[in-house]
Order: sequence, then C-alpha cells, then structure tokens
Amino acid sequence: MAKKTAVVDLGSNSIRMIVFEKTSRYGFYTAAEFKRKVRLGENAYNNGKILQEEAMQRAENALRYFKECAYKHKCKKIFIVGTSALRDAPNSKDFIQRIKERLGLNIRCIDGKSESYFGGLAALNLLSPFKNATTLDIGGGSSELCLIKDNKIVDYISLDIGTVRLKELFYDTNKLGNIEAFLKPILEQIPTHFCNDNLIAIGGSLRAISNSIMQKNSYPLKNLHDYRYDFKSERQHIVKMLNADAQSLTNFGIKKERFDTIQEGTLIFLKIAERLKSKQVITSGVGIREGVFLKDLLGTNHTFPINFNPSLKSLQDRFLKQDLNYKTSHFASKLFDVLQDLHRLSKRYRSILISAAKLSHIGEFLNFYFANEHAMNFILGGLSYGFSHQDKVLIATIIRLNGKKSNPYSNDPLRQLLPNTKIITWLSFLLALAKALNYEDNVSFKLLGSTLYIYNEDRELNLAKEELKKISKSISLTLVINQIP
Repeated sequence: MAKKTAVVDLGSNSIRMIVFEKTSRYGFYTAAEFKRKVRLGENAYNNGKILQEEAMQRAENALRYFKECAYKHKCKKIFIVGTSALRDAPNSKDFIQRIKERLGLNIRCIDGKSESYFGGLAALNLLSPFKNATTLDIGGGSSELCLIKDNKIVDYISLDIGTVRLKELFYDTNKLGNIEAFLKPILEQIPTHFCNDNLIAIGGSLRAISNSIMQKNSYPLKNLHDYRYDFKSERQHIVKMLNADAQSLTNFGIKKERFDTIQEGTLIFLKIAERLKSKQVITSGVGIREGVFLKDLLGTNHTFPINFNPSLKSLQDRFLKQDLNYKTSHFASKLFDVLQDLHRLSKRYRSILISAAKLSHIGEFLNFYFANEHAMNFILGGLSYGFSHQDKVLIATIIRLNGKKSNPYSNDPLRQLLPNTKIITWLSFLLALAKALNYEDNVSFKLLGSTLYIYNEDRELNLAKEELKKISKSISLTLVINQIP
C-alpha cells in the first residue's frame, strides 16, 4: 500500500500537485499542495494550438520542482495528467517524450470525458450527500460537465471553452463583440438532460466567485468546500464582478493572481449556469486530482463503503490512541434510541451524534485541559469531506459544549449555521452522557416516564457514577444509576 501519493494536474493555466497520505485502507488527508502558474497553453490558441517553447520550458521547470517535492515527501506513486492544452496541441507527444527523457516522469494525456469523470468522481465521494447534480469544471482551455443522477455518474461532456482560450481569442485581441457568436454553438452542445437544480462548481475561477460571495455575506466559516448559495440571489453580484475593471476586482475579494482570467471564467460560468437552469451552486474544493487519486484508491468500487467517511477515519487514525477501546459512539447510539420518545429528534441527528461521539476524545490528544475546545478546532479544520457546513459545525459545537447549556455560545458567529437550541441541548447532553459511560461494560438502560435507569446487573458502575455528577442538568430527565428498575 502506497502511503503517500502525488497527483499532478497539468492544466492550460496552472500546474498543481497534491500529496495525499493514507492513514488506513480508505482513510486519507491532504499532506501538501503545490501550485505554479505556468500557462502551458499561452499563445497556443493563436498559433494553431501548438505549445510554445517558452511555455514548455516553464512547465518542465515546474515539473522538476514538483518531482523534488514528491520525493521529499516520500511519495511511492506520482500520477501526472495533462488536460486541454496538451490534448489539443499537435506537438503534445514531443512534449510528453521530452519530460520522460529529461525528468523520468510519465504524463498521461486524458480526453475531455475522462477529465469530466474525474471531477464528478471527486464531487460524488467528497461532498456532503446529494442525489442529483451537474458538475462544472472551468479550466484554462476547456470546461467539463458531469451528470450525476441517483448518486451515480451517468454522463459527461467536454466543451472547448476555457479562461485562457477566451482571453487569447477575444479579450487580448479586443474582439469581445464576437464572443457571443463564438459561445452560442458551443453552449448548444450541452444536452438538455444535463439541466439540474444543483450545479457543482469546480476549479479556481468558480472557487474565487464563491469566496467573493462568502465575503460579501460575512459567512462565518472559511471553508470553501461544500459552501452553497442560491444562484438567483447572487447573480447580480456575479454580473457586477464580470463587468468590473481590474482596479475594482480587489473590492470583490479577488486575488491579483487571478485578475487576468476571472472575468473569462465568470462569463463562462454565467452562460452555463443559465443554460443548465441551475438554482443552487455547491462549491467543490476537490476536482480532477482528487478524482485521479480516488480512482486508484477505490478501484472498480467508485464510491466509499456505506456510512464511511474518509476524513473522520483519518482523524481517528491520526489522533486517537488505537489501543484504547472507545465505547462512546456505541452508548451514544443506544441512548438516542432509548430516549427517542423524549427528545423526538429526526433520525438524521442520530448519525450526527454518532460522528461526534467517534471524535469526542480527539482533543485529549493535544492536551487534557480544554480538550473539548481543542476537539472543536480539530473538527472544523480537519473534517474536510462528506459533511455539510451545518453538520460539521453542529458536531464541533456539541463536543465543545459537553452537556452544558448552549446559551453561552448564542453570540458566536457560527450560531447562524446551527439548528434550534433544543436540538443542540439534547445532542450535547446525549454525547456527554455517552462519554461518561465510555469506560464501563455491559450497561443497560430503562426509561420509565422521565426517569432513565442506568445499571449493570452484575456490578456497580462506579466510574460512570462519578462522571455523571459533572453533567449539567440541562434536560428535564432524572438519572438513576446502579438501581435496577
């Protein structure tokens, strides 16, 4: 099993490399990330799509650096995929051979459909659950769409419109009057069955747009991955960004390194989103590189096992002592079921509670004191995949509260992502109660009215008895321990 794998995306605009580290069979996290703005496709679209020597040399230099970084991180595998600029170029084989001879690296030039598939595979596995969506990945030379229905990839298409391509053909040559006529037949290539309420936004341009909207709305989390917004509500802001001059782009939170292609990316996005009749935009922080890695990791399975989350497993693998038999999640699920008639929470909160229970001891890895606050930071920073922002904040919050009343956190900016106080209070209480029982065996529960009996038929639960004293009386429930009803 290759513990570390490097994946390089050789794009028309940038070359990026991610180092993934596996912590177990399916658990993994991002160990490092590198980027070089190489512009492999620079001046190619005005010169018969031929890769220019200066651009090829920049790419070679970047790949040499990436190779050194991959070896420094002790990567056992290096995957390099070339996309639009490379597959369009008549001299692509010469460049691939050049890199093989000079650097000993193998580049795989993938077609547009494969590029679309990898983006869809990453979104399907690493975003919070959804049934239907169309992914859109805007690159320098092309834009890829992948159709997902009933949690399965069913179709994909690649369009010859990208940020660098539009920049060189229209923006740099001051031929914007011709751009609509150029785009119209390309957009018509999108089949009507790709229309979808959910549009998953992949790629640097779309992440920049999402980041701008997050800043405008003073969104309390910095996580771009899985950030969602209503397209109709934010369309006017996006149009303003499209029409802004270079000096005004900073007011939209756009980084200077993206000034030269953000308007091209914004135009493509608006046109395709409208063509797809999309209502909600889901930002994806993952794309082709994660898709390539997942294809190698999952093989023919295409998706993770049911109820498995790679980020949660990775946090457990790295930061929980494997020799301890944590029982908190076991007791959390039992308590949720036993007390169902009292709390009346929907079943989806059961899975939230179990996830929180699995990570509830993680802060102790850093320091016993303030362990719950440490756990919250671990979760907000490291629970990267498969959870919505709301669920991630809820998991972190109920661990942080540890059974205490939620009022002390009512002024927290994250409060806007949380459900009502009753839900928070119950989940926090159930988790604290499960943690108090963590070191006990053969515990039984019996609910009679508003009294919960907690007991072991063979012996007294002395460890739990002391821990239960620390739990805040935030729930109208009487706890009776060591008494068999």
